[in-house]
Amino acid sequence: MPRKRSDDKRRRILEAAVKVFARRGYFGAKVSEIARKADVADGTIYLYFRSKEDILVSLFDEVMTEHLERSRRELRRIDGAPARLRAVAAHHLRLFGENRDLAVVFQVELRQSTKFLERFTASWLQDYFALLGDVIEQGQREGSLRSDLPRKVATKAFFGALDEMVTSWILGKREYNLAQLAGPVVDLFLRGAAADARLVQVRPAAAAQAGK
Repeated sequence: MPRKRSDDKRRRILEAAVKVFARRGYFGAKVSEIARKADVADGTIYLYFRSKEDILVSLFDEVMTEHLERSRRELRRIDGAPARLRAVAAHHLRLFGENRDLAVVFQVELRQSTKFLERFTASWLQDYFALLGDVIEQGQREGSLRSDLPRKVATKAFFGALDEMVTSWILGKREYNLAQLAGPVVDLFLRGAAADARLVQVRPAAAAQAGK
């Protein structure tokens, strides 16, 4: 069905907000700048959003909700935990790799505020971790992932690798296809960095001592 004109205007405001937040920073951005970028009157913003903070919150909620829903749909068509992890990684890196402004807002502006970071950690990030955790648990059941590895550790390590790839891509300011790194990241996660896993045996006590 065609989207209603009011929905189009709301979407236009959110798209304008991404560009303004990325260039001016959340705290330096003004609602009037967003309105001008969206080609709407200043007062029109408040027909859809209560405040600048509400714009940012809505932006995060909608982008991540769509990302999670699309990931779930894709995973239903894919068998096996390794293939599912590759699909999640590719979708994650493609989401930000195709929109640098969106990546800047998520990777930089979100982390400027403890309040924002706590809010989104408690909401969409927990849902994302649950999705990843389910895939990792599947891998442990089917034998493609180590059964002795704590699921929460594996989940956070996997997300952390993807998150750092996006941050590095932003800060490096070099043009390359971010989504193409999904394969190497997942391969490293699944197989490790050791040339031969049998030659590298780190005992728990030694690992704990090294972490001090």
